[in-house]
Amino acid sequence: MNKANVGKILGALGLLLLLSSPFTLFITSGSLTLTAAKAGVGLALLGIYAATNIQQFGQFASRRSSFFFAKAAAQAVVALGVLGGINYLAFKTNPTWDLTKEKLFTLAPQTRTTLAGLQDTVHAIGFLPPSHPTYDALQQLFERYQTEAPGKFDYTFRDPGRHPELAAKYQLRPGQTGVVLTRGEGANQAHTPLNAISEQDLTNALLKLNAVGSQKVYFLAGHGEWPLEAAATPEGPGASLSEFRKQLIQEGYTPAILNLAGQEEVPRDASLVIVAGARAPYTPPEEDVLRKYLAAGGRMLYFAEFKAEPRLNALLEEYGVEVDKGVVADPQFNAGNPFALLSTFYGEHELTAPLREQQLNLGFPTSRGLTLLRQGLAPGVKVEAVVLTSPFAWIESTPEADATPSDGEKSGQIPLVSASTRDTQDAQDKRFAQARVVVMGDSELLLDSNWGHEANRNLVMNALGWAAHQVEKITVRPPDREVSTLELDRGMLEKLLFVSTDLLPLSLMGLGLAIWLSRRNQ
Repeated sequence: MNKANVGKILGALGLLLLLSSPFTLFITSGSLTLTAAKAGVGLALLGIYAATNIQQFGQFASRRSSFFFAKAAAQAVVALGVLGGINYLAFKTNPTWDLTKEKLFTLAPQTRTTLAGLQDTVHAIGFLPPSHPTYDALQQLFERYQTEAPGKFDYTFRDPGRHPELAAKYQLRPGQTGVVLTRGEGANQAHTPLNAISEQDLTNALLKLNAVGSQKVYFLAGHGEWPLEAAATPEGPGASLSEFRKQLIQEGYTPAILNLAGQEEVPRDASLVIVAGARAPYTPPEEDVLRKYLAAGGRMLYFAEFKAEPRLNALLEEYGVEVDKGVVADPQFNAGNPFALLSTFYGEHELTAPLREQQLNLGFPTSRGLTLLRQGLAPGVKVEAVVLTSPFAWIESTPEADATPSDGEKSGQIPLVSASTRDTQDAQDKRFAQARVVVMGDSELLLDSNWGHEANRNLVMNALGWAAHQVEKITVRPPDREVSTLELDRGMLEKLLFVSTDLLPLSLMGLGLAIWLSRRNQ
């Protein structure tokens, strides 16, 4: 191969590098250094071509075809100028059209209705670093929401690695990414986290956040019930239901304290009442207030406490439940000792249907047993077993003395959770058309130290959802997972993009062009 032919091959490669430089700058890398290097190498190769083929330029300039070549080149320059002008105008005005068949970039009617119904401004925090692969898509989604509801929806992004205090405030694990929607300020702020990032998830979270405050939950106090917040002691914070309280707020409930002493009725705004581990006896007037409340269609969750008799037995028995004396033991289904029960034995009740489907193991640290009654019930009451022990369990009446079944002790498959309903359609001054009572044999599953148990947490929250007639809240909530994704920063992504869309295809094109020219000149 002579020198002129080598020059032609190098010139073709140089032209290829020169023409692809804008592609490198605007699409594949954005690096000025790399673009300049490509353009420089391209010009150098073109210079070699010119030096080795200088005699052919004179012949080219004298030919008629040269005129048409120059005319075509001028037309190409004009066309490029027009395209550049159009792109500039498009960049400045930023018009958008959703031409997709499924309208992927248009908010759904439900989303627009939800945004239109926002009473307070909702602030979305995207806990993503700028290098996260979904950052741009999430920002575009946020912008569509903000455009639809200006003044009612705004957003920011926070890198969870640089703002650990915010990540801790919203209970994100180190390195965890996601979105948190907030409403309100200070102590009255409500928030809802979501891990998946889509319009459906974001709109559902808005619906849930918008429901905050609409379901008021009263925790009875004054009888040794577990406190909502831990009191400081010399030994450290005491046991409390603070994690349970946080979960209630996240799911749209408003927890409040209620002492029935001196009260004539449960407040009318009560969605339900919770008795969480009462130890001291309720007075007859207090019991009558609860009885009146349930007879009018009230809802109550009762969590029994080990060794405690709050004297609500008569009321519970009207709803078909007797709390057994002693504590339940199981020699086979336990977590290390016979009183720490494990159960996968579900009834057919709807509030545990999602848990039953996944066969989640429920744990009861020290549970009372329940006996479901068929006689002496209030009119219209129906009761069902929701969770039971294994068939090997028994009621240990003297747990301090031994952990073996004795004569006369109840044994077999013992209910641990029950659900009762009562038709109150015709009740005077009714609150709801049906009263609902859930009784659980163990109050310790509500404590902060046990709240991380996923199955128990879902059991309790589903019981609230069922009692409050919120079917959408009977589910299995997303578990806390450790992050195990591959994190790529922006620099790594740019390199991958340059190699895959620029360097590799350009090398193949150059190799093919060199082979073609080499064979053509032989």
